[in-house]
Amino acid sequence: MKHDADNAALPRIDAPSRIKGRGAASNPEGRFESVAKTREDDGWHRDAEPAPRPDTVVTEERARTIISRNDSPDIHFEQSINPYRGCEHGCIYCYARPSHGYLNLSAGIDFETKLFAKTNAAELLRKELAKPGYVPSPINLGANTDPYQPIERRYRITRSILQVLAEHNHPCTIITKNGLIERDLDLLVPMARANLVHAFVSVTSLDNRLASTLEPRASAPHRRLQTVATLNEAGVPCGVMVAPIIPMVTDRYLEEIIERAAAAGAKGAGYTILRLPHELKDLFREWLDLHVSERAGHVMSLIQQMRGGRDNDPRFGSRMRGEGEFADLIRQRFALACRRHRIARGRDIVLDRSRFSPPRAESPQRELF
Repeated sequence: MKHDADNAALPRIDAPSRIKGRGAASNPEGRFESVAKTREDDGWHRDAEPAPRPDTVVTEERARTIISRNDSPDIHFEQSINPYRGCEHGCIYCYARPSHGYLNLSAGIDFETKLFAKTNAAELLRKELAKPGYVPSPINLGANTDPYQPIERRYRITRSILQVLAEHNHPCTIITKNGLIERDLDLLVPMARANLVHAFVSVTSLDNRLASTLEPRASAPHRRLQTVATLNEAGVPCGVMVAPIIPMVTDRYLEEIIERAAAAGAKGAGYTILRLPHELKDLFREWLDLHVSERAGHVMSLIQQMRGGRDNDPRFGSRMRGEGEFADLIRQRFALACRRHRIARGRDIVLDRSRFSPPRAESPQRELF
């Protein structure tokens, strides 16, 4: 049988390349998928061609529940709400990326382009708060994906949740890396006066060029520090999260972030060490090879030193801070910086639960009784 060039097997074109405006460079199968996909060159591909830029697609969904409960000993809240699934910020280090596997989607490009908006979040929250046995405990917004990611401008789901919480004097905490939180100062300021809200802005580095590849659609680092100042000046207590710290990539900025956050009025600070669960470890290696290839091996070596020789350590007590000499050094540097700039360590926040007034449960008699 004759085999010519036209009949030869087509070459694979799986080598990842940077996609402008996106954190991930590929779309690997999730750990629950049974079918593997590969890209093949159909003869039209050129090596110099830029990678395609996928659009953001948002699917509106009617969630069945809205409050997630947590009993992890190293997380400082018992309840959380995620208004969205997936996150357009595209942070390559996001530990929530593998959660897209439950939707039969990839932790890679899918996580930051195929998003889901819980359009009935406020309605569900009101029903939850109205249950007879409900006990108020601060609800965190931003545990899994950022509540102020870009699509919040259009969908305003986070704002609708805050409106319900404010109406019923329910305490909450917020973690974000987007200046869009300033839009909701009209809600946050009265809540702060009643000791019902505390915010944290996550600042990973102070390098705009690095941030554009590490967390491409989040607010720029200087903009986040401006947000810390704006919230504090308005009377909304706002601290800083130096999270996650990536050895030999972002750890150099630790002290300056604390210094600038303190100057912006932050009263508290926290940090975490990079976590690489499930598919995330391969996505992060891919990012290292694309952006800091000259020290990729050294970065992974330090991560493994902090994780007992592995890429990830899921154990409570060590997963957030790591262990070993480098983790101890980070801990000491953080403590010293906080002490020097008179900023409190940790996130032990006491908000007022006593003001909570539950919604009135719907009744066929309406307002007769």
